[in-house]
Amino acid sequence: MPDILHAVGIKASPDAVYDALTTLKGLAAWWTTDTRGDANANGTIQFRFGEKSTVHAKVLGLKRGELVLWEVLDAQPEWIGTKLRFELSHDKGVTAVLFKHEGWKEQTRFMHHCSTKWAVFLLSLKALLETGAGSPFPHDTQINS
Repeated sequence: MPDILHAVGIKASPDAVYDALTTLKGLAAWWTTDTRGDANANGTIQFRFGEKSTVHAKVLGLKRGELVLWEVLDAQPEWIGTKLRFELSHDKGVTAVLFKHEGWKEQTRFMHHCSTKWAVFLLSLKALLETGAGSPFPHDTQINS
């Protein structure tokens, strides 16, 4: 099965990156401003992207400063059953985020779109932690013409 893979280095502590990935306030500051639910272990988070779509994800794994893992329960059909994995490591003042959107059934045009959007949002996460301001939906970079 194909996966979306990205890596980004962020000049912030692993704990700061982890907090941005595991709190509703943090998630709303880099992915989508309309983030709701329970971001704790076994909780479900809802990420709303206006009228376009909503992603419901279950929190499968949390390890402070190291790992955040969600499973998509409801979203666009291609996303259902996929997992979103953020692995963190730290070296010389930079936290590396290895991101994987894993478990796609097949490579589709929508997967290409999502890969680009994940890059946009991971750079939003980086900006949030390095400058104090991310670009979450609906303020994100638009890629459709």
